[in-house]
Parts: sequence; C-alpha cells; structure tokens
Amino acid sequence: MSVMSPVFKETYKNYLDQVAGLEFKLLEKKLGIRADTDKVVIPFFGRLYTISNKSIVDPAGKQPSLEISVVLCKYLLLCPEMAPSEGDWVSYRDFKDSVPLTSFFASSAEQSLARHFSGRIDDLEKSCKSLGGFSPDIELSYEISIQFNSLPKIPLLMLFNDADEEFPAHCSVLFKRNAEMYLDAECLAILGMLFSAYLRNPYK
Repeated sequence: MSVMSPVFKETYKNYLDQVAGLEFKLLEKKLGIRADTDKVVIPFFGRLYTISNKSIVDPAGKQPSLEISVVLCKYLLLCPEMAPSEGDWVSYRDFKDSVPLTSFFASSAEQSLARHFSGRIDDLEKSCKSLGGFSPDIELSYEISIQFNSLPKIPLLMLFNDADEEFPAHCSVLFKRNAEMYLDAECLAILGMLFSAYLRNPYK
C-alpha cells in the first residue's frame, strides 16, 4: 500500500472516528448488510469491503481508495431510520443539492461511458456482465438497458444507445428516487464516477 497523504490520513481518520460511534448490528436489517458488533461487511459492485472502527479493507485485505472509503462510510452514517419507498428511476440532476455536480456526473459517468464504448456494444455487454449487471424488470427502447446493484438499497440503471449516422453514442445512468436518502449528492456523483471506471476497466 502506498503512503497516504496527510489530507487522506486526516479524512480517513475522521470518517473512521464517526463510524466508531455506530452500533453496527442495528444497521444490518436497515441496510441489508452483514454485521458483527465490531465490523460490517458491505457488498459494493460485487466486491465485499470490511469496515471497523480501525480500518476499511477490500477483498484482498488492502485499503481502498479515498473515494470508495468515503462512499462506504457515508452509506453507514446516513442510514435512514425507516426504509423509504424506492420511487421511480430518476437522473442525477433530479436530486437535491446536485446542481454543483451535474456537469461532473455527466462527464465522469455518462459521457465517459458513451465515448469509451461507442461502436463497441459487444465489449460493453461483456463489461456489464463482469460487473454483475442484469435485465431490469421494465422494458425500455434502448439498445442496452442493464441494472446493477451498487450497494444494498441503491440500484443503478444504465441506458445506452450506440452511435449511428445521425447521432453520437448516448448513455444515461439512473438511480431510484430514494437513493438520496442513503447517500448525499457528492457521494452519488462519486458512485457514478466509480461505476463508469469499473465498466471501462472490468474486474479481472
């Protein structure tokens, strides 16, 4: 593991200090995660991450990136008392406080996928499969429509049309309306960025 920068260390420690104040067993049913008294195990895009008041580790026992660490900690810290209804599929810009980050989300999540997989539908389907994508329970008029489980209670829906003679490739990444009850706008933007990165560089 590379040496952490002072800012990384401070941010990482701050989140772990906050997580240390949680009763993990109370979060088990609310979030659908596995919990013991001193740690929780959270599936994140198919990979299991273990969080305690001392560390966050990935399946290989290594410390994940700051972005992943922040999303996982905020997911625990923002857990709602009562499970909100899912609601409809919505775009990132429909969430409160999303305005400052809508351009970032569009660029890092949707446009990056459209550019990378333009003319490469077969590669996109393979990447989606490697990330655990599955058919949604609704019919949509897109060349590809695939649902993913990013975190328990936070599904994603990717819609993709490839480029043709008139239009460039287009990609949309949607969330259920209640996603903002589990993560704030910043973390949802990070989630979209990581989702795009995972599809463009599938798990080995």
